[in-house]
Amino acid sequence: MSLRDWQKNSWLVEHKSSPEEIAALFAIVERDLASAKVAGLGDDWRLSIAYNAALQAATAALAASGFRAAREQHHYRTIQSLALTIGWPAAKVERFDRFRKKRNIGGYETAGVVSEQEAREMHELAVGLRDDVLAWLRKHHPKLVGR
Repeated sequence: MSLRDWQKNSWLVEHKSSPEEIAALFAIVERDLASAKVAGLGDDWRLSIAYNAALQAATAALAASGFRAAREQHHYRTIQSLALTIGWPAAKVERFDRFRKKRNIGGYETAGVVSEQEAREMHELAVGLRDDVLAWLRKHHPKLVGR
């Protein structure tokens, strides 16, 4: 399946990105990666903040590809699109999606369900995704990203 197929299914809508949009998304990524490391934060919050950093990196890849996720299942579609945008392996996409589910439980249903290790792993995933998206942008969409 391609991103165009996703668009036909109304999972994505066309979107024209700009260097300013990509820079703004990566400013959020960097802010959240730093914030997730602040001492004294609970593990639920650390995971949630790192998750948001990763989601914004995935959003940048999707935007650079000419799309944005439709409102329904926005986070899910953005995460799943990584296989089609930057060619992220299924195992990494699945891991990110497991963190999405964990974040939903910790953020909306039950406090204290995230371990320190899970928060750390989400942060590591977010850093790796940031690096992968930046490398992909530089290779495939250099006009959208600075050096």
